[in-house]
Amino acid sequence: SRTAGQATGRTSQILLPAGISLGCEVTPHVEHFDPRVLVCHCVCRRRDTLQTVIRILESVQLKWERFQTWTEFSRLHLSNKLAIFGVGYNTRWREDVRYHYAEISSQVPLGKRLREYFNPEKPEGRVILTKVQKMNWKDVYYKFLDITISEARCLELHLEVDWVPVCQSRVTGSSRSSSHYLLPGDIPRTHGLYSIGYETLLACSAPTQTCSPAEGEDSLHRSETENGSEKLDGAVGPGPRTGTAVTYCYLGIAEDRTIQQSLFQHFQGSGKHFVRGEPSGVTRFLQENCRGAGSGQDSESSRVSPQHFAIYIKFIEVELDFLSAGSLVECLETAVGYSLKFNNEASELLL
Repeated sequence: SRTAGQATGRTSQILLPAGISLGCEVTPHVEHFDPRVLVCHCVCRRRDTLQTVIRILESVQLKWERFQTWTEFSRLHLSNKLAIFGVGYNTRWREDVRYHYAEISSQVPLGKRLREYFNPEKPEGRVILTKVQKMNWKDVYYKFLDITISEARCLELHLEVDWVPVCQSRVTGSSRSSSHYLLPGDIPRTHGLYSIGYETLLACSAPTQTCSPAEGEDSLHRSETENGSEKLDGAVGPGPRTGTAVTYCYLGIAEDRTIQQSLFQHFQGSGKHFVRGEPSGVTRFLQENCRGAGSGQDSESSRVSPQHFAIYIKFIEVELDFLSAGSLVECLETAVGYSLKFNNEASELLL
């Protein structure tokens, strides 16, 4: 996996073997570690990714195509496509097709990848040919869904980029306290995709996370004012979690401005719908959540303070020429298995 700050370069395709094992290309940066933990992490990530790919293929109701002959496949015109594809099989005892393998071919064209799985001279093809020759399988099938480069990057954002927690600083003034978001300082000043997510927490039990002065300089808000009457009292927000419980609520396409500018606009509270001229749904959500966190920490009844949310972001750079292609929100919604609340709200406002 990668953090959002590391998601700036192209990576190799996502390999998702259902019936064969692959080595994990993760190198731990610690002196002492339990290799069993690393293996478990790799297996769990592959399993989750495989389930996501299969869910995408099943959601669009693609039909399995039976593979006829080894030579016939080489003539298929798939050389320039990026795609999500699956390879399946049935047996003489059960006609229903089961998945053997599924993959997002986001870097290598679909035709080249499929030829490796239907060529008996390749390791992947030998596995399939052996299964057929030994009558373990009856027929071999395949299905695929074309995707654009931007959709491939969107899936990469979901599957490979980790969530980054957004701190909330509690600034104490003369009469009342308020809370401000502190965005990380490594957000790229380029075009691409970004997501905002949340995790439900009790305000009274949110872990404290301090922010260094250096982090404050790169943040959205400063702790000092012109008269020096306010000071940074502390920071509230999510701790260093893995983000497995984070819920997506918004996918942003930084096409007219950079990723950094887009996120700053949301978290500064100035994001506007050009139709209504009012703060967007995700911006209002962030504003209300920030006010709730600030008041909840200093309230005399903090023990029964209302719920607020830990906020997370992730982002990935995409070349501007490719950003407008594809159905990115629907792509991500299909991958995660639920609707993005504030993207749907924006669509309704524009109608």
